[in-house]
Amino acid sequence: MAVDATIRERVDALRELLHHHAHRYYVLDQPEIPDAEYDRLFRELQVLEAQHPELLAPDSPTQRVGGKVLEGFAKVRHKVAMLSIRTETDIEASGARSFDARVRRELGLAEGDLPVEYVAELKFDGLAISLRYEHGVLVQAATRGDGEIGEDVTQNIRTIGQIPLRLEGRPHPHLHPEKSASAFLEDPGGPPPEGEGTKKDSLPRWGRAGEGAPPVPPILEVRGEVYMRRDDFERLNELQREKIARGAKGEKTFVNPRNAAAGAVRQLDPGIARQRPLSFFAYGWGEITPPEEGGPRFETHFEVLQALRAWGLPVSERTQLAAGPEALVAYHQAIGRERDQLPFDIDGVVYKVNSLALQRRLGFVTREPRWAVAHKFPAQEMLTTVEAIDVYVGRTGKLTPVAKLAPVFVGGVTVTNATLHNEDEARRKDVRIGDTVIVRRAGDVIPEVVAVVPDKRHGQPPQFTMPRHCPVCGAEAVREEGEADYRCTGGLFCAAQRKHAILHFAQRRAMDIEGLGEKLVDQMVEGNVIRTLADLYRLGLNAIASLERMADKSARNVLAALEQSKRTTLPRFLYGLGIRHVGEATAKDLARHFGRLDSIMDASVEHLLEVPDVGPVVAESIHTFFQQPHNREVVEQLRACGVTWEEGEPAARAPKPLAGKTIVLTGTLPSLSRDEAKDLLEAAGAKVAGSVSKKTDYVIAGAEAGSKLDKARELGVAVLDEDGLRALLSG
Repeated sequence: MAVDATIRERVDALRELLHHHAHRYYVLDQPEIPDAEYDRLFRELQVLEAQHPELLAPDSPTQRVGGKVLEGFAKVRHKVAMLSIRTETDIEASGARSFDARVRRELGLAEGDLPVEYVAELKFDGLAISLRYEHGVLVQAATRGDGEIGEDVTQNIRTIGQIPLRLEGRPHPHLHPEKSASAFLEDPGGPPPEGEGTKKDSLPRWGRAGEGAPPVPPILEVRGEVYMRRDDFERLNELQREKIARGAKGEKTFVNPRNAAAGAVRQLDPGIARQRPLSFFAYGWGEITPPEEGGPRFETHFEVLQALRAWGLPVSERTQLAAGPEALVAYHQAIGRERDQLPFDIDGVVYKVNSLALQRRLGFVTREPRWAVAHKFPAQEMLTTVEAIDVYVGRTGKLTPVAKLAPVFVGGVTVTNATLHNEDEARRKDVRIGDTVIVRRAGDVIPEVVAVVPDKRHGQPPQFTMPRHCPVCGAEAVREEGEADYRCTGGLFCAAQRKHAILHFAQRRAMDIEGLGEKLVDQMVEGNVIRTLADLYRLGLNAIASLERMADKSARNVLAALEQSKRTTLPRFLYGLGIRHVGEATAKDLARHFGRLDSIMDASVEHLLEVPDVGPVVAESIHTFFQQPHNREVVEQLRACGVTWEEGEPAARAPKPLAGKTIVLTGTLPSLSRDEAKDLLEAAGAKVAGSVSKKTDYVIAGAEAGSKLDKARELGVAVLDEDGLRALLSG
């Protein structure tokens, strides 16, 4: 039965729209529609394709979803071999000069001749991939393999959003055969995108997809790199650690982004591959339809990269032209300085002769092109030995085992410490004192021990065990159920947590001590001016005025803010103590339920569980905090210094006129601040939400109310002003 023309047109239109918006999102990082709208269009296309399977096409956006599990990867013979590039072992500037000298010598250029023009690119630390497009549609993706034969990983590659399933290409005025690559650099056809730190990176824009290149050739093999961004890698490993902590079998953390990316591409289950956050950069080509058979005619490597970019493929914006050896040196040094700030790993840069005619003249030697070289940076993984394992206490009380290493030069710096993350990770990697280990440093990430070299272990050194008491203050170290980390329970007493505790105590939603900022607290703690929270209220004018950048007037203002903060509320005081898992809402619930601080401090876990929204983890955390003598002592010292609040009866005896009601605040009320209105509503039992939904009972609207008011009217939710709010509160 023939498909109705209207349905066919709608399917084509949906595919066009989805291709367009996927490119805007994944490649340009400039989405035009919200995710929900994209999902709606996607679901509509899925339904139409399910109803009319004869309309299904390999370039449909719905084909990105992983298919069935493979039994193994089919072999793919590359039509054009994926050759390796010679590595320049001299990591200093002379490496670039040596390459240029070789090129000029082999081209027969004299000293007075014009400099050779090169394309300078990043050397990505990922997995090389070849993408085969036929008539603009992705039909196959293969790994490098041995250069001649790779593995078919098409199903997995389809799951990478940055890789277009279909290329677009139309004539564009910025690409003329007579125009040099230098001219393209000077006139790119639009401003470059925001720096390479954005989610999707590209060369300067010669136009949108399909508007900056000749028509896509009938056959095109795109060569590039699949990689994993550092932030995506850290999130992936964090998820893996959570699974391991929950006792999941067969799970492990990944050694580095490259291994994680390679492992995802080589998953036999495309569904698993789809869950891994992979990215892609194009940097070259293999087989391509020749000009005499309808393919495009290019004169330079840079022109090809521009065409790939305009056909919809991501190309790194750090790619640039460089005339002569000193320009290569400058590029190598500049990228070396930026290396740690890049959002992905690189291990060097690549120089390629720009002219394709000169590339053909230079040819190959032992299957390596004479016209290209990889210029490495210092290694980011090295061998060294573990001299000790210390435990570091973070500002929030987290205990982290740290391997003390024999000094080793890694990634441009000398490393003497490397994190082991937590006890589970240290034991999983089986790191012991005296071991020879692989140490990795990438970007701003703290150096970490990747793995132990078991063949180099001598004897049977003892396994690492996390201490059960804080090495700084001696308080008990506990590991909560479901958590991977041990934490010091010293809290307010622990010197390692002191700065964080004071800043948290002083913040606006806690004790609201104006003027007590980070720099001032740093000076006070480092100079031993204050050791506990109570010391804040014992400060004199001279002690504050003597600190750097603190004039007499500023010191008086801080003293006045401290004095004013003594009069507070029980929820603010509880929140200010920095009890783990106790936020503002929980602090208010505790105050309403118990009425008095002493009742909270003496409450059992069972009694704490009676508080609304307080579960076992939170109850145990509160109970443990107040069972520590030093924490109770700090509380008593604060009371002795004059910190006071009104206490009341337990919640069971107090009426709650708005119990069970959900209320949203928007705009500016005449006499109540947003915080004051929220406090009043929560004290009356209401839940104050941040957005309007069908479950919202009231919206309290003041001056300049925005979209929340519009949403309330749209849903028919009751809207009140401040007078209406007060009427609600009075019952």
